[in-house]
Amino acid sequence: MAPPDFHSVDGGDSRDLVARLPGVPSQVARARGLVTAALGRDHPLYDDAALLTSELATNAILHTRSGAGGSFTVTVSSTVSSSETAVRVLVSDAGSDGPPCVCRTSAQSTSGRGLPLIEALSHRWGFTREDGTTTVWFELLWSHLSAGVAV
Repeated sequence: MAPPDFHSVDGGDSRDLVARLPGVPSQVARARGLVTAALGRDHPLYDDAALLTSELATNAILHTRSGAGGSFTVTVSSTVSSSETAVRVLVSDAGSDGPPCVCRTSAQSTSGRGLPLIEALSHRWGFTREDGTTTVWFELLWSHLSAGVAV
């Protein structure tokens, strides 16, 4: 089962980047760099996309078989039109024994905030599990009109 269709942006130009990375901690920065390079520093969703990608890459390494000698794949899709910008990031990993969980943690906890952040900052998010692979994705939207940008 694939993730739902990407948010439709009428008349928008779209581009996709895909990278397969080793499941080691140093690759979190590389995953984040893929997203930031795809978007560019002036992109209105740059900071949120970088943060949420870091969270998903970290989860892939810490909580799935990708971190035990495997790999994970990062896919970045960006679509821009005159009125709206949409960014979708997918992280596919080697799976785990259970589905991703938006677990609530205490204020003193040093982990467990990744999916709650994704839930709070994204327009929508979700996951699929198929043939031993888990794909977690999020989508960010930015309306040029509501942000006061002239088009």
